[in-house]
Amino acid sequence: MKPIKAIFFPGCLIPIKYPQMEVAIRRTLPNLGVEIIDLEGFSCCPDPIYFQAADKIAWLTLAARNLALAEEAGHDIFTVCSGCTGTLSEANHLLRNDEQLRERVNRRLARVGRKYQGSIAVRHIVVLLREKVGIDRVRESVTRPLTGVRVALHYGCHLLKPSSIMQVDDPDDPQILHQLIEAIGAEPVTHDERFLCCGKACIDPDLPLDMTASVLRSVRKSGADCMGMICPTCFSSFDTGQLLLNRKTKEHFEVPPVYFFQLLGLAQGFSADEVGLTRHRIKPTAVLEKIKA
Repeated sequence: MKPIKAIFFPGCLIPIKYPQMEVAIRRTLPNLGVEIIDLEGFSCCPDPIYFQAADKIAWLTLAARNLALAEEAGHDIFTVCSGCTGTLSEANHLLRNDEQLRERVNRRLARVGRKYQGSIAVRHIVVLLREKVGIDRVRESVTRPLTGVRVALHYGCHLLKPSSIMQVDDPDDPQILHQLIEAIGAEPVTHDERFLCCGKACIDPDLPLDMTASVLRSVRKSGADCMGMICPTCFSSFDTGQLLLNRKTKEHFEVPPVYFFQLLGLAQGFSADEVGLTRHRIKPTAVLEKIKA
């Protein structure tokens, strides 16, 4: 079967803070027929919230430069962070549909010898699996189904909204993670606060941890073995965030967050160490015990 070629946009957070997620991606995608193309020269996406609010034209210009690099290489981009997906998808949408804005940004890009043309697509990696690889092929790659493992789903904010731009799934009833979790033999678990933000982007000093706690209580109530997610920022809230909550409150949270491709790696036969689960602060003990059993 002809390989699926796509340009890997790793972003900042995963390579620097959570390299175990990148390792899991690089181990699992070849088993799905995906050929990863690495490009030199990418910058930060940049940040879809604070940077955009401070200077939208500079934000668009930096995003367009990243897109132009991929256009020159002639392949679509896949992203592994919801924030990166939000920035590059929104920039692609705005620049494709506004000629004056595109010309303004291209005048800036001309200073560094680049030009945005709008010739490529941006896909989050889970969308790449659904649209280019296919859920059946994901299922066929499994050598060790995660039978009995209950995974509480957390979609996060930036992957699904604004839906008219992201076009990933129904923001009120998303199914893409459900389908992928089922494909690796695990049980997707919905819970009461599955649509609540992890809180990371909130500036208020107390609100972020309060929101994180609300989600964790909901997951704990559901009886899931772990949380399944596709955003490193959300992972930070639920991994390091639990340690902060356990110091701040009398509650003791022990709800392990896991990036989806680490779960996929386990299902493809890789060890916990090979997909970086040993690097997590909150270890997915119940998941590993069920796999071992």
